[in-house]
Amino acid sequence: MSSMHPERMVKLAFKNLGQYKLRAGLTMLGIIFGVCSVVAMLSVGEGANQEIQEKIQRMGSQNILIKSVKVPKDEDSGNSRNMIASYGLTYDDAADMARYVPNLESSTPIKRLRYDVQFKARRLQTDVVATVPWFLRVQNYRMVRGRFLTSADMEFGTPVCVIGTRLARTLFAGFDPIGQTLTIDRDAYTVVGIIGDIAQSELAPQNELWLEGENQAVYIPLRTYIQKRGDFFTQWSEGGGVFEKIELYELILSINTQENVVRAVDAVRRVLKKNHKKEDYSIVVPLELIRQARETRRLFNIVLGSIAAISLIVGGIGIMNIMLATVSERTREIGIRRALGARRTDIVLQFLMETLILSISGGIIGLVFGALIPLVITATTDVKTVLTFPAFAVAFSVSVAVSVVFGIYPARRAAMMDPIDALRHE
Repeated sequence: MSSMHPERMVKLAFKNLGQYKLRAGLTMLGIIFGVCSVVAMLSVGEGANQEIQEKIQRMGSQNILIKSVKVPKDEDSGNSRNMIASYGLTYDDAADMARYVPNLESSTPIKRLRYDVQFKARRLQTDVVATVPWFLRVQNYRMVRGRFLTSADMEFGTPVCVIGTRLARTLFAGFDPIGQTLTIDRDAYTVVGIIGDIAQSELAPQNELWLEGENQAVYIPLRTYIQKRGDFFTQWSEGGGVFEKIELYELILSINTQENVVRAVDAVRRVLKKNHKKEDYSIVVPLELIRQARETRRLFNIVLGSIAAISLIVGGIGIMNIMLATVSERTREIGIRRALGARRTDIVLQFLMETLILSISGGIIGLVFGALIPLVITATTDVKTVLTFPAFAVAFSVSVAVSVVFGIYPARRAAMMDPIDALRHE
């Protein structure tokens, strides 16, 4: 018995573990929970990361987004009753951007308003976006049917509109929206197109991403709005008694390449600082947000990996504890095998084989549960999860490696026993 055939070693390992099924099962629990937690957490993290990346990418990595922001009341000179509060972006800002921002490809002005929209007897309140024809290209949206706004619509102030798919479903249920007349606060518009459903959910307000609900908006030519409503966006403030006047609600600047975005942002800040006494605007740079999201993802994965590593280490300690107990119980068996000619290497390999079987079995079960949990989360909630091969590979390989590392000490302890002392053990 100078050495043992690998096949026989595996069979003996299964036989030894089968004598203590409950113990083996409890030992595997640590590995199962560890692997399951790694896969599940990485899947949830990857899903959240992809969702954020998609939202930011839709904003355009070569775009710079500027939005009018109301200044606090104590800074606003028009906060007294029956006054007009004027703030935010102006057409002069847009003209200066065209002159002073380097590598500017296009400038997209936007008025975003909240109006009652009506079709026949159905009425609801939604966003009305007065903009220009290239808005669709800048925002990377898609047309489902019909067409978007055209240069002719802009030039002649044509009363046409494009609606989002969600609005088409809710307001035009049972009717073909194309060609129908839509009433926006008493003004009639003809529906000429339906914009693709972008499926955007609300993002955290601190990120200042203002794209939520685009697929329920109504899009009209900017010139048409100006002809019908005037050159300003005017509304009552929430407190009442104060009118607010805004020329442009948003301005999207498209830069020719990503490499030139940072330089362009510096120019944008200089122009706005020169034109505005108060900081009644906010600037969002999707390219910077993408980089921040990647860095956040890296840190998030490190945190998740650390938590999962702790779970796997706990599982490894469990295996080590059980194997030490097994070595003590099988001391006489070890002595007999050594007396019959088994080498220390054979003893080490035998106990490591049992450790490997425990870790591999626990790892496979953990992978199964780790794959099921994200699927259940996605099916029962709106949380997006993404199963990736690296998550499976890392979880399984680390669990096996940890188990082997923690199984070496019990195996060596068994191999180093003196055969005579082992045979005398009761």
